[in-house]
Amino acid sequence: MANLDRIDRKILDILQRDGRISITDLAEQIGLSTSPCSERVRRLERDGVITGYHARLSPEALGKTLLVFVEIKLSAKSGDVFDQVKNELLHVPAVQECHLVSGSFDYLVKARLGGMGEYRRLLGDILKKLPVAAESHSYVVMEEVKESLALVLDR
Repeated sequence: MANLDRIDRKILDILQRDGRISITDLAEQIGLSTSPCSERVRRLERDGVITGYHARLSPEALGKTLLVFVEIKLSAKSGDVFDQVKNELLHVPAVQECHLVSGSFDYLVKARLGGMGEYRRLLGDILKKLPVAAESHSYVVMEEVKESLALVLDR
């Protein structure tokens, strides 16, 4: 982030909140003409600072109203085991996020599902496929207080 100036940070801040903003509107908001603004955006994309643009879908509109977090603890740990777990969890469509973490468990999984039946199948599938799953703890979300993908950008 050290080589990003104030204008780059402002571009990133606006784009992460509204990825569909036109270059003309973006340029107007940051105080540049469209050509230099467009070139900055292309540079940020080329340098891998901007990694993509995504449509945000409504889970409710698509019947995916159940949000769960699952802690998974493994009974054995090694580089090979972590690779196997990673390869299995990468191919589970309902899993939105999966993180190898430090602490009293090994993986934290986030999944969006259509109901408890889907959740039961997901948990069964995950535990069957993992080579050394020892135990799991699940947390069903009752209310989403805040969810954001926006990163805080130092000015």
